[in-house]
This record gives sequence, structure tokens and C-alpha cells, in this order.
Amino acid sequence: MTVREATPEDLDAIMAIEHRSFPTDAWSSEAMALELASPHGRYLVDEHEGAIIGYGGVRALQGSSDADIQTIAFDVEHRGAGRGRALLRSLLDLAAERGAREVFLEVRADNPGAEGLYRSEGFEEIGRRPRYYQPDDVDAIVMRLALKHRRPEHRDETAPDAAKEASA
Repeated sequence: MTVREATPEDLDAIMAIEHRSFPTDAWSSEAMALELASPHGRYLVDEHEGAIIGYGGVRALQGSSDADIQTIAFDVEHRGAGRGRALLRSLLDLAAERGAREVFLEVRADNPGAEGLYRSEGFEEIGRRPRYYQPDDVDAIVMRLALKHRRPEHRDETAPDAAKEASA
């Protein structure tokens, strides 16, 4: 497993995974390019045999007490092997390094694999946004994690995963 900082050159590979993972509500290339260039966000990609197979991002302003997981997605054949968990932990480490004490995210209510991953990492549901994901009319589950004395982990380790992961 190779996790590294995403670069603008990764945009096409990220967008291919984005469209396969979120066929009805994928981000636009323009929006993703802005995310990759933003000084407030940090995006990582996971490579396998030289190909990008997953990515994730966190918006964490330096010195802010909170951060947001923007997105995590993997090609379907690479889900359920702990890679999403490892990527999530790396994103949490980045948020902690920037001073965040809590992290928020939204997950589709029809994605129990991703919800289970987040719950197993300590995220708790704090609310719902009805019909947030369009055009599918799917609720968003809003979740929060308190970062308590988080120490950065080795970003190249794959942690075992109890529940099958899905794109978030």
C-alpha cells in the first residue's frame, strides 16, 4: 500500500474513481481541481502497482479546531481490505497535525459499509440532512469524531477491517 499526497497530475485518475463511485452525484473536475489546489485541504491517493485505486481529502484550516472529511473513494475491487480505514486514519492524522480537535463528515444513509467504518473509528451520528444527496433523495448522516491526543500512525500500514468498506 502506497499512500501519498495527491497532485494536480492525479486529477484524471481521481475523477475516474469519483465517477465510478458516485455515478449520480460525482463532483465536477473543476471542483476537484480547486480542492487539490486549496491550501486548506489535503488530499491523499492510494496506489497499487503504480495505479491510483483510491483517494480521500480533508479540509483542515491550519489552527482551526475542526476539520471535515470531504471524500473517500476506492475502486470497488479494492474495498474491504483495510485500505479505506488506513486512508481515513491518515486523513485524521493530517487534521490533527493542523490543530483540529474534532472532525466532521457526511455519509450517505444508503451506504452502511462506509457508515460502519466511520462508527468503528469512533465517529458518532450527530444529525441528519434529509434528501441531501441529489438527485437520489438520500439522507446524509452527519457524524463527528473528537480527536483525543491522536498520534500520527504509519501511513503505509494496512489495518484489518472488521466490516466491508465502501466509498464514503
